[in-house]
Amino acid sequence: MLTAVSQQPSDNGLPLGIVIMGVSGCGKTTIARSLARSLRVKFLDADKFHPASNIEKMSSGTPLTDSDREPWLDDVGARLAREAQDRGIAVLACSALRRTYRERLKRASGLDLFFILLDGSKAVLQRRVGRRTSHFMPATLLDSQLATLERPDQDERAFTVNISQPVKKMIEEILKAPEIKDRQSP
Repeated sequence: MLTAVSQQPSDNGLPLGIVIMGVSGCGKTTIARSLARSLRVKFLDADKFHPASNIEKMSSGTPLTDSDREPWLDDVGARLAREAQDRGIAVLACSALRRTYRERLKRASGLDLFFILLDGSKAVLQRRVGRRTSHFMPATLLDSQLATLERPDQDERAFTVNISQPVKKMIEEILKAPEIKDRQSP
């Protein structure tokens, strides 16, 4: 049975933004879409909001710089805020690889953000990225993303989910997180 999300704000009075994060191939879009469906809230895919210049750069195998990412993160944060204001919660798929990116998303959104890192072995990630045919991110950038990844620190509102388990199990694990469980109504 699907659970509904309470319209009640969090303890700090802000709507909740759930950010499903990780490197290319970890399943961000799949998990974020499934989680949003389970919670009956809006799902956003940050990749859909990249400007053409970023997509061209990544498609050619060139990693983005921080200055490429900053306006994109600001835009994504603002979009997430609009969606979360409507329902009290929204789910975003976004790499958010560095702490500074997560902090920028938080500032841009003004939301209570909760990050879920989808984590797995390099071999699993390579296999997944290698099978994709319709994504602009080439497999050659996986090493760059892994090098860029800064796992959330203990002082960040985040937890890690192993991607080697089935999607259903991953969603069940995420829904048990107090940050999300406390927002659900029976």
